[in-house]
Amino acid sequence: MTDAEWTAVRPLLPVPAWLQGRGGQPEGYCHRQMLDAIRYLVAGGISWRAMPADFPGWGRVYAFCAP
Repeated sequence: MTDAEWTAVRPLLPVPAWLQGRGGQPEGYCHRQMLDAIRYLVAGGISWRAMPADFPGWGRVYAFCAP
């Protein structure tokens, strides 16, 4: 994801609770990494479990985008 794309998308994502002082802990991966992984999956048409190791684990990415 380019910096310009990230600048456009970032304001649309929810702010983590821990940044708003509502408890919780920092996430293991930033939202940009998660979105990069999702874009890779969609563009490549691969399965969740076939995600390369340089992305967050497939379970974390799935949980990030699951309702």
